Amino acid sequence: MHNKLKRAFAALAMVALGATYSFAQKSLEAFSPDGNIQVTVKTDALGFLTYGIKVGGVDYLLDSPLGLSASSGDFRSGLNIVGHKVDAVKKDFAQTRIKASQVHYDANELTVNLVNADKLPIDVQFAITNQDVAFRYIMPKSRETGSTRIFSEASGFRFPKETTTFMCPQSDAMVGWKRTKPSYEEEYVADAPLNAYSKFNHGFTFPCLFHLPNNGWALVSETGVDSKYCASHLSNNVNGVFLVEFPMPEENNGNGTVEPAFSLPGATPWRTITLGNTLKPIIESTITWALVDPIYESENAFKAGKGTWSWILWQDESINFEDQVKYVDLAAAMKFQYVLVDNWWDTNIGKEKIEELIKYAHSKGVDVFLWYSSSGYWNDIVQGPIHCMDRALVRKKEMKWMKSLGVKGIKVDFFGGDKQETMRLYEDILSDADDNGLMVIFHGCTIPRGWERMYPNYAGSEAVLASENMIFGQHNCDQEGFRTTMYPFVRNAIGSMEYGGCFMNKRMHKSNNSGTYRRTSDVFQLSSCILFQNAIQNFALAPNNLEDAPKECLEFLTDVPTEWDETKFVDGYPGKYIVLARRSGDKWYLAVTNGEKGDREITLNIDDIFGKGATIEMLSDTKDGGVLKSQPKIKKGVLKLTIGGEKAAVLMNK
Repeated sequence: MHNKLKRAFAALAMVALGATYSFAQKSLEAFSPDGNIQVTVKTDALGFLTYGIKVGGVDYLLDSPLGLSASSGDFRSGLNIVGHKVDAVKKDFAQTRIKASQVHYDANELTVNLVNADKLPIDVQFAITNQDVAFRYIMPKSRETGSTRIFSEASGFRFPKETTTFMCPQSDAMVGWKRTKPSYEEEYVADAPLNAYSKFNHGFTFPCLFHLPNNGWALVSETGVDSKYCASHLSNNVNGVFLVEFPMPEENNGNGTVEPAFSLPGATPWRTITLGNTLKPIIESTITWALVDPIYESENAFKAGKGTWSWILWQDESINFEDQVKYVDLAAAMKFQYVLVDNWWDTNIGKEKIEELIKYAHSKGVDVFLWYSSSGYWNDIVQGPIHCMDRALVRKKEMKWMKSLGVKGIKVDFFGGDKQETMRLYEDILSDADDNGLMVIFHGCTIPRGWERMYPNYAGSEAVLASENMIFGQHNCDQEGFRTTMYPFVRNAIGSMEYGGCFMNKRMHKSNNSGTYRRTSDVFQLSSCILFQNAIQNFALAPNNLEDAPKECLEFLTDVPTEWDETKFVDGYPGKYIVLARRSGDKWYLAVTNGEKGDREITLNIDDIFGKGATIEMLSDTKDGGVLKSQPKIKKGVLKLTIGGEKAAVLMNK
């Protein structure tokens, strides 16, 4: 079907080029509330629709294509603008589990009314804030047909030629561990040329960061994907344009169509572009959540917090009753709220003993998350429990059992696809879990797309090459500095990221004297608790750390929050270094993290970050590998630091 449509579209374009008729050329402009961002939408003589973006009069996005092909009509060419309107929209709302607890949305929304050559209508809607541009398609019901299939989109992004990219390649489908990919766990490439092809030739996963030749920045992603659409990614650069692409047919073992479908009237998800002449908007933007609304309300109260997790260091062998008791005790000693019991608990511990473990955890003031496979018929996973989450009847029964025991959440793993069928499964798991008072963490999965706001019990997603890979190869340990200073600008900028880091072991092994080596310092590990945002943080601590880790580190981990009221970007460059502050209540936490091997000089305006006259406490690395807690000397509100290679400093106001 796709090849036929592409050939038909090519034939249509050739006919149009040789035709004697033309469509009316029109152009519209709309601006951000402060007037700094300009969006221009226009049609040409062949009825092709494009948009461009200027920031401060400078081109950030050159004329880029819009349109889609659907069963209800072809809206890629032959389009005429027949009307438009601009609405000023403001809203404020409270939001948990993201980078800010209060979201303020102030935008001009441009709706462009179009008809195609068959006089069928479609609208393109733009939302323009002072730092973001987003667009989506709105399809009315114009005839008897009450639904539509979307065959493809012409939506694209054309950046100036000298732009460089920071992107993660989309992997092959049905490869990797037990054929579970794609799972958004490939390696980011920094400052790649604009025309560099993806490693696997399948384009790039959202989000995608672009560094423009005028030193501007743009982060491209999407939000509002639920059961009514598939998740998308970007194509390779084709003639200067990155196009929105749907999932590959092979994903999910070939199950499900790559073409999304929805009822009419209906709308596609929003494609978002965050813009700035610095990286500050990239880090601080809340457009991901401002454009969506809750899908359902919950009667349950969900609590953010920290947890212990035996599997990250002790691996499969630790999934037994005795070792899980040790990790419950570790959580209690650290005053953490949760313990995560990972794969194989159904066979290695069994339901009867897991009930006993849950009771023991509750007696220690610790709540429990349990691991599940998402299914089995789209991969080769054998780790149990399997076949519990993909069927409603089994899932509801299993969740009812967990509710009866007071389980607080589940971690569901190994999805392996972005088709609409899979998006529907995510939503069904979340909905049934909410009915039973369960939070949900996804692993081996897609990125969240506004899900913290859409689903009140959503607690985070992995969807990144996470800390668990440090166990499996020294290369991943060697890359930790790069990845830690990259992820806040890309993956974690658009949604919660369940990374599972903060190792206190020097070696990635239960014994702490074999296995791969951690290159980064202890304070570097602490800084990741600030840099990586996720409401539920399952840290890589081990019971031996109560005796062998610096007490300053343990105190910090006991106190550091996992929910934030405000996020403030101070300085940095993706993959090199980052200075990032987050506030919880009236307390600020500042991470100054050097991901490179050489020293880096950092100058901090303490008054701008913490407020004038604040008393500051700092954790820093000593030359002998220890941790120093001190009150730094601040002169006229300025603090100068030298941060060693793969080291960090963490500052807090008292």
